[in-house]
This record gives sequence, C-alpha cells and structure tokens, in this order.
Amino acid sequence: MPDTTRFDERMTQRLRNIIVQFQHIEGAMLPLLHEIQSAFGYVPREAEPEIALALNLTRAEVHGVISFYHDYRREPAGRHVLKLCRAEACQSMGSEAQAKAVLDHLGLNWGETSADGRITIEAVYCLGLCATAPSALFDDQPIGRINASRLVALAEAAA
Repeated sequence: MPDTTRFDERMTQRLRNIIVQFQHIEGAMLPLLHEIQSAFGYVPREAEPEIALALNLTRAEVHGVISFYHDYRREPAGRHVLKLCRAEACQSMGSEAQAKAVLDHLGLNWGETSADGRITIEAVYCLGLCATAPSALFDDQPIGRINASRLVALAEAAA
C-alpha cells in the first residue's frame, strides 16, 4: 500500500498533471476526484488545496464533496475490496447477519482494512441488484445471493 504519511514532490507533480487535464472542464470535480483516486488509490488530503485553486473553489467545498461521497477514500484500500449492500432489499434477505459474520471473522469494522493490507470491507447502500439480494461487489465484480460462508471464503481467498 502507498505511504500516506509522506506526500513528496513526485506525488505533487503527478497530482498537478492530473488536475491540468480536468481544470477547464465544466463540472470537473467528480471526474477529477475519480482520476486522482485511480492514480493514488485514495484522495490525499494534500490534494484539496490544489483542487480548490485549480477549480476556483474553497477548500471547504472540495472537502465537502470528498467527505460526502463514500466512494472516495482518505487512505488506500486493501488489495481487495469487498462492498456489502446494506439497503433494505438486501437487509430483508439477511445481509446484516452475513455482514456481521464476515466482519467478526476478519476482526474488522465497516470501512477498515486488514492489518496485512489484504482486504477492505465497505458498506454500500444499493447496488441495484435487488433481484439477487443479498448482494455484494468483490473487486468491482457483482455477486448475488451471498451468504456468510461465501463471504468468508471470498475474504480468505483474497491474497
């Protein structure tokens, strides 16, 4: 996982190169944030003032967007990301008990990454897969009709 404690000059230049590609596009904030997260694996705090300056926004506006949308991370995710749906359709099909089983098995809470950096568990609030509830995404691949043993097996298989 990248070192989030040290944002060096090389990373700053990389960030600025990304910003230049988007700063003149109307409505650039979300595509810019996606590109930054794609490049770094997260949206570094050091990016906020650079983005604000380039898009003629306040740092508070940039921070507000990053903190509002759950897809943006402040730290790198694990090598694998398991997103578990917590919307009503999935809950009605037992997703909460299944999520608790995998979280307990891994010793993690929502949004946490295993100590070895292997897996991050995230809550999402509707994947649009209600017909196959309960649902999940594992490394952006949809999985329907999940159960606790399948979730644990996925988590254990993550290398």
